[in-house]
Amino acid sequence: MARIAVTVDGTAREADVEPRTLLVHWLRDDLGLVGTPVGCDTSNCGSCTVMIDGRSAKSCSLLAVQADGTQITTIQGAANGEWHPVQVAFKDCHALQCGYCTPGMVVAAIDLLSENPDPSEAEIREGLRGNLCRCTGYHNIVKAVQQASELMKEAAK
Repeated sequence: MARIAVTVDGTAREADVEPRTLLVHWLRDDLGLVGTPVGCDTSNCGSCTVMIDGRSAKSCSLLAVQADGTQITTIQGAANGEWHPVQVAFKDCHALQCGYCTPGMVVAAIDLLSENPDPSEAEIREGLRGNLCRCTGYHNIVKAVQQASELMKEAAK
């Protein structure tokens, strides 16, 4: 077992973990944060995307021990008690169907907008390229990120 200390969704956590435990499994199985789904276990789909120290990362491709000393934000912590503007825009723009990819898409979009608050459609598509959706065709997802960009600019005024 290896001892790790991380901050997850604003809460300091210490735990003994099996060194081969994937971060996504530790978040879900040990911490009960099931908002981060296990998709492909190969880092292809992006549904397990979380923020680590402010940058999006696929939690199925990282070991929990690699997260030692970091700050992790899951989809459940993205809102801080209220819906994040990206979550609001996904709802308003009907940017989800089955919802399986949605947590990863939202977290990736938050990261994208933190780096580029006014992305073009091409930049949005590029920024979300590591996240797959099998239901929506991406059109409404792109619209949602554009709307979230506007919401975030208005909130910053």
